[in-house]
Parts: sequence; C-alpha cells; structure tokens
Amino acid sequence: MLQPVSVGRWSLDSYEGIVPAPILEGLRKQAKALSGARILHVNATPYGGGVSELLRSSVPLLRDLGLAVDWQVLGGSPEFFRATKALHNALQGAPHSLSQAEQKAYLDCTRENAPRLDDGYDFIVVHDPQPAALLSVHGRGQARTVWRCHIDTSEPNPEAWRFLRPFIADFDAAVFTMSEFVPPDLPVARVRTIAPAIDPLSPKNIDLSDRTASQILDWIGVDLPGRLVTQVSRFDPWKDPFGVIAAYRLVREEVPGLQLALVGSMALDDPEGWDIYRQLTERAERDPLIHIYTNLTGASNVEVNAFQRLSDVIVQKSIREGFGLVVSESLWKGTPVVAGRAGGIPMQMPEGVGGLLVESVEECAAAMLKLLNDSALAEQLGESGREHVREHFLLPRLLMEELQLLRSLGS
Repeated sequence: MLQPVSVGRWSLDSYEGIVPAPILEGLRKQAKALSGARILHVNATPYGGGVSELLRSSVPLLRDLGLAVDWQVLGGSPEFFRATKALHNALQGAPHSLSQAEQKAYLDCTRENAPRLDDGYDFIVVHDPQPAALLSVHGRGQARTVWRCHIDTSEPNPEAWRFLRPFIADFDAAVFTMSEFVPPDLPVARVRTIAPAIDPLSPKNIDLSDRTASQILDWIGVDLPGRLVTQVSRFDPWKDPFGVIAAYRLVREEVPGLQLALVGSMALDDPEGWDIYRQLTERAERDPLIHIYTNLTGASNVEVNAFQRLSDVIVQKSIREGFGLVVSESLWKGTPVVAGRAGGIPMQMPEGVGGLLVESVEECAAAMLKLLNDSALAEQLGESGREHVREHFLLPRLLMEELQLLRSLGS
C-alpha cells in the first residue's frame, strides 16, 4: 500500500554562499506565489537511486518555503517490481516487453495502492513508470498532475509503450530530462524539460576533509594512499559495470597496483541489481584489487562521498542514461570523470569541462590512463566541472523550475 516517507528539516538559508544568489531568490519568489499549496510526490522506493535522493532533500526544503508537501511510495509484491524493472528496461529500448503475467502484476498492484491516494492535493507529481497508472485507476480529483520521467524513453519498445501510453494520457504535463527523451506520440500537450540536480548539503555531498575520507575508506578495506578509480551506480546492465572491469584491467597493465571500486546502490524496485551484483563478485573474486560494495554492505552515502573525493578518476560508463547524478556529485568534489556519451551526461560535461566522454571499453581505458598520467589536466577538469555544477546542477535551481511549472498549471 502507499506509505508516507518521513524526512528531516532543512532550510534554504543553509545554501547561502553555495548556490548562486539569483537562483535562491528565484526559488523564494516561486514558492511565495504557491504558498500553502498541497503537493504530493509519488515514486516506488524511499532509498537507492536518484529519485529518492532528490525527494529526500526536496520535500523538507519545499516545506521550509511554506508549501505543504508529502512524499509517498508504492507498496508492491516481488512480482510487481520484477514487472516494473522489465518495463523500465523496455522503455529504454530493451527488446523484452511485458508478458501478460507482468502486465497483470503491474495493474493488480496499482489497484491495491489506489484506494490510499488522498483526494485533497492541489498538485500530484508521479515519478517514472512504476506508479504511472495510479491516477487512471484512482481518478485525480481536482489536482493538477505531472508525470516526471527520469529515464531515456526516446526509443521505447513499441509494445511496452503501447501498454503505458494510455495511463500517461491522464496527466496535465510531462517532464523529461532532455527534449530528446520525449517518446513518439506522447499523449500530453504540455511538455517541459528540466534537468535533475544534486543537493550539495546532503551526506553524500557535504564537505569531508581528506583525512576523514581516508579513514572512512580504510575502515571498509580500501588501501590508501594508492591509485583508485571508482564507479558509483546501480548494478544495472545500462551502466556497463562489466565494461568498467574490462577497461580497468587494460589500464592496470600500465598502472600496476591500481584499485577499482564498484559501489552500487540497491533499491526496493530493482530486483535485477542482486543478479548483477552476484555476477560481478564472481568476475572479481580472485582479484584483490577490485572492491565491490553496496549500500547494504558497507557503502552508504558518506562512504560514497569519500570514494568520490579520494578517487583519482570517477567512471560512469553508461550505455543508456537518464541524467546520471553521480557525474555532478563527483564533479562537485573536484574529481574528474570518464563517462559514456549517453543521455544527460554530456550536458554535465561539455567539451573541456569536467572530464572525458567515451563510447567503448578501449576509449574508456585510454581516457582513464590519460587522467591518471596527467595530474594537471585532471585537476583542471575537476575544477571546471565543479563550477559548471555550481551554476547549473544544484538543487535550488531544480526546485525553482519545478515550481514554475506547477504555477503554470494552476493558472
């Protein structure tokens, strides 16, 4: 069943001196115009992934600004989450569509959750495909509604899109990370593109001294000082962790002793992650220089923060990507990134800023080696990347643009 998620308290004043002042003032202006509005966000998991991280920071900030904001997550069976993972992959272009049994599991779970949906909201924002049918089943009442799609749906599996499309037609607006992600024949007239953002004051991004970060990594078994490259992501085929291992092994021929950390975030809505995790551990079990961690086995937000600060290079070798928050997280810490030329990654790393974009295992290995061997280039890219994130990809900018959209729906 739909369950509320508890969050802490947060103040926009804490971002003074971190986020550009015009963005903070713009956010306050938008919030004042919506003062007292009741807003509900719905997604599929309270932890493990970019959406839940964004909501955990966004909800208390919006409350601080005078809005009545709630966050709820779907309850679901293992069959439901297997079905939604299949749907997620299919919408990103995987050939597998939903079987009749998976469609039934998806709709049955939606019907079980729908009676818990409150009719008293002014705005309801539904994130990604998992809860997309909720309003069709329940009815939206008087609320204005938004479907926020965080994945690349530019070339969806046709059968999967035919299944989901009628539910999307019930929304007043749809939001995508990039205009290129808007699927064909989208049945929503009002479409916006809004890039995600990171929270610079969350435990994953807050300042840590090198000494503290080093103690954290030493505690979980990473040998420092020493050369280290890291990929932080869900254990997902679209993130190509096996390609990362292959590229790393090419680099290690030139950099003996180089360590690789694969740090994955497990989530309630991603049963596939454990299968990938088992395959990775089997691939690396006789290699003591490869470290594999999850948020359930010793590497949560603060540990990720330490990895992103002390790694020589962060890798994000995505084949398909919505945005890739870990890129901005790493750049915020001044660490250069080698990343796949996919989805929203290039907007975070324009030419000459932040790192190097790649399209193959060999290119990934060459880029990693280049940054490991050229500390001046690595430092310059890291510094330019941090400033680019400060200007474009911090949380208050995201909230300002989202509130602008809600205001337009209410007028």
